[in-house]
Parts: sequence; C-alpha cells; structure tokens
Amino acid sequence: MNRNTGVLLGRLMRNIMRSPDTIITVAITPIMMMLLFVYVFGGAIKTGAENYVNYLLPGILLMAIASGVAYTSVRLFNDVKSGLMARFITMPIKRSAVLWAHVLTSLVSNALTVVLVILVALLMGFRTSAHIVEWLAVAGILGLFTLALTWLAIIPGLTAVSMEGATAYSYPLVFLPFISSAFVPTETMPAIVRVFAENQPVTSIVNSIRALLYEGSVGNDIWIALAWCVGITIIAYVFASKEFKRKLG
Repeated sequence: MNRNTGVLLGRLMRNIMRSPDTIITVAITPIMMMLLFVYVFGGAIKTGAENYVNYLLPGILLMAIASGVAYTSVRLFNDVKSGLMARFITMPIKRSAVLWAHVLTSLVSNALTVVLVILVALLMGFRTSAHIVEWLAVAGILGLFTLALTWLAIIPGLTAVSMEGATAYSYPLVFLPFISSAFVPTETMPAIVRVFAENQPVTSIVNSIRALLYEGSVGNDIWIALAWCVGITIIAYVFASKEFKRKLG
C-alpha cells in the first residue's frame, strides 16, 4: 500500500469512526435474521447439526458482508457527485490510489462487522473446534468474498445517478443466501431450485466455511468458492477500472 492510498484510507476510516452507527446498522439486519431463525424457526428446521446457530453462521456472515459493501457504493457515489473525486484526480497522486482506498476501507469496515456478528453468535451458543489455521482460512475466504463484492460495488458507485441506484444492486446479494445451503440443506429443495442453489457462489462458500469451522477439512467446495471469488474480482475490477477511466478521464 503506497502513501497516497494510506492517506485516502485514513480519511475514509475517520469518517466511519466518527459515525460508528454505520457498522452497527450493517450488522443489525444479519444479527436480527440470526436471532429470528435460531429462536423462532430453528426448532422446526432439520439440518443434521446439533446446534442450528453453528449451521447458520456462515450464511449470516456473507449477508453481513453483502450489506456492508453497499456503503462502498454510497461513499464512492458521494465523492463523485460532490466533485471531490475530480479534485483528487488533479492532485499529484496515483489515480489507482483513489479506488484502492475505497476497497481497503470496505475490507476493514466489513471485518469489524464480521467480528461483531461472531461475538453475538458466541452469546447465542456458537462453538467451533477450528484451530488457528482453519480460522485463518475462513478469514481468507471472507476477505476474498468481500474483495469480490467490493469491486462489484465500485461499478454502481461510479455509474449511478442517484443514491438509491448506487445501493440497489446490493439487495439481490443480501438475499442470495436464502437460495443456497446457508439456511437449510439443498437436498430439501425442489429440483429446479436445488440446481440453482447448488451452482451459485454462496453455497460453495458457505459449505467451505462450515467445513473449516466444524470438520477441519474441505473437499472441492473450497476450490469452487475460490474460483467464484477470484473470477468475480477480476471481472468486476476490469469493468470498474474502465468505468473509472471513462468517467474521470
């Protein structure tokens, strides 16, 4: 990370720290979903897991990240519309530093949200046999997932004409875990829904995290999850970079 990126990252993080309710707001919906499913629906849902919060947590973490990256679009949209982005471009700094500052801010703020959700899950009975290596692998997968969605968020942040447009893309991402193995095993779903659920990125990511936290080993799911994350990141990065150059010259 070069000095320019560090300075811009510090600016964005100071804004977040002055208004920590942003992180709390992002965490509220996933936490409420976790409380609802564990204490209201959990007794009726059969997953084979002894503790439903253990089964549920990986999907809730992905929901929290999907909610959090929406703020990347908002912050970038505000910088563009206020003219601040254009001012940055005229300064003697690397242009890439402007976008990378937003990306790194997303990684840091979403990491704080993930920690907050995990702390609540611990209070609800979440337990794991994972050791430090497995936890590092989980952190790596969540980091890649955040990176992929953040670069995806950059695109509407640059192209949207309204605040609503900048955040609308995140709604399908937040609810994508519902059609996956995040809440129930895909085997219980109708055939057509099951085909979609088993071949979308959330299922492989959730399965990988779940295996690392409770089984200590993963199969092909982790490679599929990594392929999804890396593929989305590369494609979104290319389109975001082109849009950045087109919009600001």
